[in-house]
Amino acid sequence: MTMPEIAPVDTWLAVTREDGETVGYLEPVTDDYADVIPRNRLGHAVDEARDYHVAEELVLDRGLRELAEHWLLDGEGPELTVIELSPDGIVLRDAFLSKALAPTERVRVPWPDTAARLRRATPR
Repeated sequence: MTMPEIAPVDTWLAVTREDGETVGYLEPVTDDYADVIPRNRLGHAVDEARDYHVAEELVLDRGLRELAEHWLLDGEGPELTVIELSPDGIVLRDAFLSKALAPTERVRVPWPDTAARLRRATPR
């Protein structure tokens, strides 16, 4: 089974809250953006293709809470926490060592993480 092609990131529309904070993105499935794939700040698809307005509300409702969760890189290793997120990449550190203020290696994952290298440490 082949994965559908992901639209170029420069075609994604940022979804912002009233305070201007970007909480996710809408990836176009159709040229007129009538159907879009809702994506979180990491670039992960959070649902299947939806009507623009439905997808926008879904992204707004999810907000930024996912960024506070713990993640596994490629499904293994220590639990990681996001410490930086920008178009330059997603930077993570060991969640528990960071909490203890102990030195820990930084892990960088390209943004957006459309390869889904980051997975929730605790599945929903």
